[in-house]
Amino acid sequence: MKFIKKLDIFVFKAYSLLFIGTFFICHFIFMMQFMWRYVDDLIGKGLTLDVLAHFFYYAGLTLIPMSLPLGILLASLITFGNFGERFELLSMKAAGIPLVRILQPIIIFNFLLCIGSFYFQNVTGPEAQKKFYTLIYSMKQKSPELEIPEGIFYSEIPGYNIFVEKKGKENGMLYGVMIYSTTNGYEDTQIVLADSAELKTTADEKFLMLTLYAGERFRNMQAQGNLMTRTNVPYMRETFIREIDMIPFDNNFNMMDANLFSGSAQTKNLREIKYGLDSLAHRSDSTGRALFSYMQSSTYRRKTDIGTEDSARISRQRTDFDSLYTRLTAEKQQSVLRNAMYKSSTAVSEYEFRSLISKDIDQATRIHRIEWHKKFTLSLACLLFFFIGAPLGAIIRKGGLGVPVVISVAIFIFYYIINASGEKLARSGEWIPWFGEWLSSMILLPIGIFLTYKANKDSAVFNTEAYINVIRKLLGLRISRHIARKDVIIHDPDYPAVREQLAALSQEWQEYARKSRLKLPPNYLHIFFRNLDDQEVINLNGRMEELINILSNSRDTAILESLNKLPIVSTHAHTRPFHNYKWNMVIGILLPAGIFFYFRIWRYRLRLYKDIQQIKKYSKFIIERIGKITENE
Repeated sequence: MKFIKKLDIFVFKAYSLLFIGTFFICHFIFMMQFMWRYVDDLIGKGLTLDVLAHFFYYAGLTLIPMSLPLGILLASLITFGNFGERFELLSMKAAGIPLVRILQPIIIFNFLLCIGSFYFQNVTGPEAQKKFYTLIYSMKQKSPELEIPEGIFYSEIPGYNIFVEKKGKENGMLYGVMIYSTTNGYEDTQIVLADSAELKTTADEKFLMLTLYAGERFRNMQAQGNLMTRTNVPYMRETFIREIDMIPFDNNFNMMDANLFSGSAQTKNLREIKYGLDSLAHRSDSTGRALFSYMQSSTYRRKTDIGTEDSARISRQRTDFDSLYTRLTAEKQQSVLRNAMYKSSTAVSEYEFRSLISKDIDQATRIHRIEWHKKFTLSLACLLFFFIGAPLGAIIRKGGLGVPVVISVAIFIFYYIINASGEKLARSGEWIPWFGEWLSSMILLPIGIFLTYKANKDSAVFNTEAYINVIRKLLGLRISRHIARKDVIIHDPDYPAVREQLAALSQEWQEYARKSRLKLPPNYLHIFFRNLDDQEVINLNGRMEELINILSNSRDTAILESLNKLPIVSTHAHTRPFHNYKWNMVIGILLPAGIFFYFRIWRYRLRLYKDIQQIKKYSKFIIERIGKITENE
């Protein structure tokens, strides 16, 4: 017997082709969303194609662990939705193959993907993150590409604001130039007005050579006013025909050292994160020991001592400080206050500084632990999304890119919101790191188990009528009768016999209501500790439904309208909360819950009493209507 069946090849082939397509689609969507975050660092920098290629390459690598779960979810939904829509899944089940056996080749494949995702995050991912962060930081340090617009001030050159009235399209000359320069500080501000100018970059691309023609330079002389003999000269004016200014402007792309981000938790594998946590724990312990040693030292005690002549006497005697303070002279009181304020502010500053150190260590520790758990949760998400997508596709039986895309996006957004919220609360220290990272997995796991169980049992998960019935039972709501006039009637009702039976039945209903005393509160012990059905109500309701079924063949509209107004009686709701005797006993012993169900049973008894009165009213009308019909005949 071969281990790999033709069915396994068929299912795996259908799934794998869709998975490749959905993965690249999801990866492309994440790349587009990712680019919007760094669009300001890319535009206007004059980056070469090789730098941009490295940027997209490393960004794509970092997004693979996030794209895999969504691609698996979408592929699973489409694959099994197609199987259900084309009745292929029904044929497999009709041949005696359970759903779990159909899923077996894809389960193995996704399990291997889960392991591969973990290996990627632990080996390739950290290195890609390090290269990516280094590249982003280097791109941010690069000076922007020069493209001076017309009619507005251009401030991308550090220390310069340049205004150009008009640009020559053929020769690249600038006309009507005004330059506002603060390179030497605001006290040495310079304003340059020139008829025309020419801006070029030097060969090494580290300076801008600005050639000005026919202009004036105005320089603020406030900083050098003590050197001037004439105080009525506020600035220096200089006229020139041609002048060249060299402006520092490094336009080269310089790659930073990758070790600059080696301390970040995102750029570490599990072993490095473990070493980082050990180092942070050692630093935290060292900081605590240093603080304890400092507080125990004589220096700290001297700083916190009162420093007065009466300190020894105060330490020996438990005297009142207010009375002791009032005995001092005014000058000594001021000295004591100044000394106390100085020492308290010093102590507060010392504590704040050390608390900042402790907070930084705690924050770094939390981030390292979050990254540790994230490598496992993102890998496990591949399996969780498969066990949600495949059963869901088998249940909804809708293929293509319509309904599956909507459902998969909704599920992923739900997962992303929970995961992002848990991670944020874990980073802030409100939740412990493992709980914040594993929260999304803990929520998705029971959903996947429930959907897989329902799909394997062919249960109707999305049967709205079943959920509506459950809600009606919880709220005590009932459906109404809908008896319509039949176009073809084979047997007409035997009106005289039905009249006699209906009159007798109405009388028996009234007799039951009188002897059961439905308006009075029920017996608490009978409700929870007697497991008996109300056979009389069951019998009366069965006879009433038989008469209604017979009268439904009537051609008289008034009789049919009266039948629709007869209530649908709940034969067990007024006797006990549950059919299981043990559950009733438990609820009866738990007094708060028992009181709730006690009043609920009383409500059903009152409703049964109103139903009997309604049966009496419309039974009387039907009896009278039958009498008129028989008289006319």
